[in-house]
Order: sequence, then C-alpha cells, then structure tokens
Amino acid sequence: MTELAKTFDPAAIETRWYAHWEEQGLFRPERPGAEPWTIVNPPPNVTGSLHIGHALDNTLQDILVRHARLQGKDARWVVGTDHAGIATQMVVERNLAKEGVKRTDLGREAFVDKVWEWKAESGGAITGQLRRLGCSMDWANERFTMDEGFSKAVLKVFVQLHRDGLLYRDKRLVNWDPHFGTAISDLEVETREVQGSFWHLRYPLADGSGEIRVATTRPETLLADMAVAVHPEDPRYTALIGKQVRLPITGRLVPIVGDEHADPALGSGAVKITPGHDFNDFEVGRRAGIEARDMLNMLDAKAQVTQTADGLIPAELLGLDRFEARKAIVARLKEEGFLVPHVDKDGNEHDAEPRTIQTPYGDRSGVVIEPWLTDQWYVDAKTLAQPAIEAVRSGKTQIVPKSWEKTYFNWMENIQPWCVSRQLWWGHRIPAWFAEDGRVFVAETEEEAQAEAGEGVALTRDPDVLDTWFSSALWPFATLGWPENTDPTLGGRYSNDVLISGFDILFFWDARMMMQGLHFMGDVPFRKLYLHGLVRAADGAKMSKSKGNTVDPLGLIDRYGADALRFFMAAMESQGRDIKMDEKRVEGYRNFATKLWNASRFAQANGITASTTLEPPAATLAVNKWIVAETVACVQAVDLAFADLRFDGAANAIYQFVWSRFCDWYLELIKPVLQGEGAEGADETRAVAGWVLDQILVMLHPFMPFITEELWHAMGTRSNDLIVARWPIADARALDPAASQEIDWVIRLVSEVRAARTELNVPPGARLPIHVRDASPLTAERVAAQGSVLARLARVDVATGEVPAGGALQIVVDEATFVLPLEGVVDLEAERARLTKAIAAAQKERDSLAARLDNPSFVGRAKPEAVEKARADHADKQAEATRLQAALGRLG
Repeated sequence: MTELAKTFDPAAIETRWYAHWEEQGLFRPERPGAEPWTIVNPPPNVTGSLHIGHALDNTLQDILVRHARLQGKDARWVVGTDHAGIATQMVVERNLAKEGVKRTDLGREAFVDKVWEWKAESGGAITGQLRRLGCSMDWANERFTMDEGFSKAVLKVFVQLHRDGLLYRDKRLVNWDPHFGTAISDLEVETREVQGSFWHLRYPLADGSGEIRVATTRPETLLADMAVAVHPEDPRYTALIGKQVRLPITGRLVPIVGDEHADPALGSGAVKITPGHDFNDFEVGRRAGIEARDMLNMLDAKAQVTQTADGLIPAELLGLDRFEARKAIVARLKEEGFLVPHVDKDGNEHDAEPRTIQTPYGDRSGVVIEPWLTDQWYVDAKTLAQPAIEAVRSGKTQIVPKSWEKTYFNWMENIQPWCVSRQLWWGHRIPAWFAEDGRVFVAETEEEAQAEAGEGVALTRDPDVLDTWFSSALWPFATLGWPENTDPTLGGRYSNDVLISGFDILFFWDARMMMQGLHFMGDVPFRKLYLHGLVRAADGAKMSKSKGNTVDPLGLIDRYGADALRFFMAAMESQGRDIKMDEKRVEGYRNFATKLWNASRFAQANGITASTTLEPPAATLAVNKWIVAETVACVQAVDLAFADLRFDGAANAIYQFVWSRFCDWYLELIKPVLQGEGAEGADETRAVAGWVLDQILVMLHPFMPFITEELWHAMGTRSNDLIVARWPIADARALDPAASQEIDWVIRLVSEVRAARTELNVPPGARLPIHVRDASPLTAERVAAQGSVLARLARVDVATGEVPAGGALQIVVDEATFVLPLEGVVDLEAERARLTKAIAAAQKERDSLAARLDNPSFVGRAKPEAVEKARADHADKQAEATRLQAALGRLG
C-alpha cells in the first residue's frame, strides 16, 4: 500500500499514468481469442488544436473503449489524422509568405515537399493534446489520410467508382472560394448576417410594350442573366410568358419563363435568373431547358469580370473585381434610367433598399463565396445512397438518438451529386489523365492510363486533388488494411461496433461512410451511430472565436484535471440535447474526485486495503449487506445505461452512489465498527469496504481514468493495472432485502432528525433524548440495534419511559412517531413566531411570482431566461413554504 498525499493533485498523476499505459501497450493488450471490439475516431485535421467539441467527442469514445476493454474484449480505438487539404496548404503558404516566397515560385512538387516537411516538424500537435485528455487510442497503428496504404485505398476507390459509372466529370455550380481559387464544401461555408442592399431594376420588354421589374442583392450578375422567371399562375404575368426582355448594359435578349420558384407574394413577383451564378437559378435554368454547358459565366477564378460566351459585356467592365463591378453597374443603371429608386418612410429617395442579407463566407479565407460554374468530378450520391437508406430502415445501423433518423432520410432521399474535386496542390491528386482531344483516362497509375490511351498519345494529369471528405469516407475500412486485406470482416473489425459523431457532420462524413462502406465492403461501416450535440456557451449561444466565448479544454485540464473535464462531458451528455458549458460544474466534479481521494485516505487509515476477491465477501452485518446490495444496484444501473448509450445515466448513477451511499453514509455508518466495537465485525467490514471501493474504481475508470488508476495501486499490491481489470458482475444473489430495508430506515430517520434540528435552530452540539411511540416489533428491534449509529450521526440518545412535559419535536417514519423533547434547548414560542413569519414571507413571494407568471404580457415579452428564472424562483419559494410549514407542524 502506498500512502496517499493529503491533497489530490491531478497534474502529479496524469502524465505519469498516461506514459505508463502507452509504454506498456495497455491501450491494445494481447488478447488472443477475445471478442473484437472496434471504434474509429473522426480524424482531426493535422493542423488542428483540441477544442471543446473534440473534448466531448473523444471523451465519449474513450469511455466506450475503456468499458469494452474492462469487459475483456479485444478493444481497438483506431486513431489518425486528416491531411486537411485547404487548411494545411494555407498554413504552409502563410509560413512561406513570411520568407517572401509564394507557392507558385516553388512549383507543385517542391511545395508538396514543403508541406511534408511542415507535417514532420509541426503537424499533429493535436495527438499530444488527445493524450492529455486521456484517450486510450491505438497509437502503435496511427494512420494518416495520406500515408502510403491509405492513399492506395483512395486511388482504388476513385478508379472503381469511375468504372462502375458512379463517378464522372460534369459542369455544375460549386461553392467557389476566390481567395484560395478552389471549390469548397458546404461545411467550409460560414453564413454571416451582413448589412447590404436590395436594388430594384427595370427590364424593358423587347417589343417595346412595357417593362418588368426585378430585385437583386447582386446587380453585377445581370451581366450573365439568361431569363426572367414568373410564377406560371400569376395573373399579372401569364400573358408575358414566352416573350423576351432586353437586358440593360449588355442588350442581351432573354425569355420570360414560368417557374414556381418565383413567389408572387415577394416583391414584384418576377425574378432575374442567372443560372451560372446562383444555385436556385441553376435549377430554374435547367428546368427552362438551358444546358449547363450553355450557361453564361461572367467571372474568372479570382471573381473578376470576364467576357461571356456571347461577347456582350462592355469592355470597360472586364477585369473589374466583382464588388468594383457592382458599383460601376449600379451607377450605369441609374444613369440610363434602369434603376428604380427606393423611397424611405420619410419620402426620401435612395439607390437601394437597406437589407440584412445572409451572405456565405469561406470559413478560412474570410471572403464572400461565389457560386461558380465549373468542371468538377462528381460522385453519383443518389445511387450510392439507396443501400445506405435501407441499412438504417432495416436496423443494420441504428442511429442514436432515433429522432435523427428523419433528418438522415430526408437528406439522403434528396441528395445531390457530390463534388469531390478541389483546386489545390496538397491532397490526393486525382488519378485522371487527359488526351489532347479531350478524352479522359482514369487509372491507378500513369502507366495504366497510358496503356489504355495507347502508345504515342500525349497525356496530361488532372491538376486537381480530392476533397478530404472523399478520403475520410473510407476511414472505417481503409484504416484496417483494405484493400490488401481481402477478409470481408477485416479480422472481425468490420463492421465497427459504434461511431461517435457530432450531428453537424452527419451528412459530410457519417452518411458518406455508409455509402462507401456498403459499396466496397458489402456491409455497414458501423452497427450504431451515436450523434451528440454541440457544446455551447453558458448562455446557450454557439461558441465562436468572433464572439469571444470559446473555452479552451486544455486550460480546464490545467485548472481542474482531465478527469473532472471528462466527467463533466459525460454527466452533461443527454441524448438529443446540446451541452451548456459550466465551469462551476467542472469544478464540482474536481471536488467529487477529491471526495473519492479523501475516502480512500480514510480507508487506508482504517486498515481497508485492496480486495482479494471478485465476488463480494461474506457479510453478516446489516450495513455491509446493504452496501453490497447498493453496489450491485449501481452496477446494474451503469450496465443498462451503457447498453442504451446513456452517458449521463451511467455517470450520474456512479456519482450518486459514490458521493451519497458510499462516502456520506456507508463510511459514516461503519466508523463505530472500525473503532473497536467487535473485531469480527471490523474484519468483515474492512473486507467489504475494500471490495466496494474496488468496484467503484473499476466502474469509474472509463470516466475518470487517472485518479482511479492511482487509487487502485495505492490501496495495495495488484496483479494488473486497473485499465485491464475486470468489469463488475451485477450478481442479484448478493441482494439482501431485509438488510437493505433496515439501513434505508436508519438513513431516513437520521436525515429527518438532522433536517428538523437545522430547521428549528437546535444547537449543533446539543444531544437530545429520542422517544419512540407506536413502534412495531421490527422498528423496536432496529432502534435497539442501531442505537450507537443514531447517537453518532443524529446526536440523539434512545430514551425510555414517558416523554417529559413541554414542547417537543415530532418525526414520523413509517408507523412510528419519534419524539425529541425541546424544553430548555430552544425557545419554543420564539421559534414558532420565527417560523410563522418565515412562512408568511415565503408565501408572499411565491404568490407574487405566481401572479407574474400568470400575466401573459410578462411571459410573452420577457426574455426566455427571465421567465425561466421566475419559474425556478416560484418553485423554490413553494418548496420553502412547504418545508417551513412541516417544521412548524413538528413542534405540535
């Protein structure tokens, strides 16, 4: 046994134990023949740092993998990082800029070499941060989405999808980032509210018979307008459908088309259609019969005005930045009489109507994203989605919480082609080669492409790379040896047992893994998909750097320890709900760890050591039978919570058992036994207490791995580390109803006496006699047996005979009434007056709050948090009034 320090210091133990576990290979111990259990981590960006969302996601994963390991399974947590194309390229370009060097100065190969150098020197800092959190990952087999084996898998998938007719090249609109010059995914687009303008324009009918008015937030796009849409049933415009308008500035003739996209109730009911620069307009254009190849494009890759295919853009506008062009076009529209002025409420005219506009920005570049028509590679997601939809419907993959299934089905059933190409240098280069005549040859190697093209055909490789989501969609099987490993179960590890994911990447990652896994492996990638919420600021707002309300998990670990942060995440993780960050709660769970530490110090001081048995020791004392039964009940509750992926249920069951049942009651109840009142009882109690503490450490280990490992070894010599111990068995044979009922009775009686003493201002040091009336034989027996416990915990001495005259405190427990004379201990009349006054004050405040809550004006207009506080205060005052009335009633 190692004597524990007086004060619990997380920093002193965390680094030591993590290094020990990793050095000893305990994250993946040798377990031949054991049941495989597998989970893969969502690979963080190699450029990333641990944020609070990572802390939640990885804590939940580590809880599951440690639990599986304790169950004796061959548990493996696959770990790795994502090459993070655009983010990594941005970091390296930024570093080069400090030296006055541009990417283009180096050339592609030399730049990619620089990126690999950066990764070797600075990349992957997050892996060290995950270690600080306590993540028991399979570091010995760490993967990277651009390591040699994984890259082979990516190329094979691309080529096979192309051969299967599920991957093709097409011209469509993409989210284009003009700063980086690449398409980006929806997840990389950040929508911001911007104070902008709404311009109203006149488009004259080509036959000179009138005009049609449209409105836009992007007047520069009229340079590529190809139609005006009106609702086909709008009586104002039905006669105009099929006619043409002549556009201002370009003079282009475009048709008026009928399309339900136009809403008669909005503005004039007519909408300008720019299919090459707006996602909605793109679909309207296609419905109007305009092929993508014929859609006009007025911007280049840097979002500067370029000439359209029909050559109608005036020369003076060419080369202008899109926002400079906007100013020039508005000025010209005004000058030529095509701009309809906006009249404000005071009758003043303005060029445009001020509006708050939802505007897309690149989350890394910070520039406005442009819908841009370009040639890209696409995956036929609609075809791949069908088996993935059926897998969830049939239950092969279970989504938890189930409420997310509806969202999953809705997105999958309306899925669009998936753009998988990016205009970057860092990433998996697309294995496609172009001949001069436009033919494309897709192959895993250049030699194969050349063989397919034929000797003498000059080939040029596609300069683009693949979207990082394309490669990460292969994570559940490509990390496990596919395609070299041809075993369809990959050694029993595919399908993975569970995936833990934030709901915000359900479509970007989870659904795509479902599609690729089913297509290439013939089975689902994971049997369960657990979707957790977001960690929000204390006020419920979404965290963002711009708001300054982010929380650094490493700072929380520095202040309170990793165990406290992990327990907070688990205890607050309630299915279907976001977590509100509350540092006070993290501090509270640090106090919980301290309480367990002090309980272990008490155990050491009283000869309680590590248990020598997995089964509960034989017990004769009621208090020991009771704690064994409570332990078994806790194991049962935790087992059920784990089965249902109820992290909060498991954490709170352990918390209540450790804090209340074990520390507050059991250790207090056994003090008289341990202090010499019967050696036989003391030996039994030490054995039982040691066994219970062991079960606590094992159950708590997945949540608080560091302190539990420290205490496990401190309590005595062990044959193994706690991380590879055995999970407790919930054996119902250990239950003793009679003993449990007796100790529950003691706890209820002591609690009632303590509460009453506090409410009636009985001096803490005063010892009171306690008389019992109307007691059954069983209660009388319990009073006699537990007299020393009552004396110690409630500061009462069991008395016989008649109750002395005068005021007394009365408590009813079951059928018996317990009477505690108060004459001479408290001023009864003064106490009655105090209680009466306090009751009146509580009732007055309660009624005032009730009146406010009954006022529709308050409930409807006040801030939600103010209404919620009023409800909570009302409940508190109601409870206070009830409690004080009960105290007054006890005085008789």
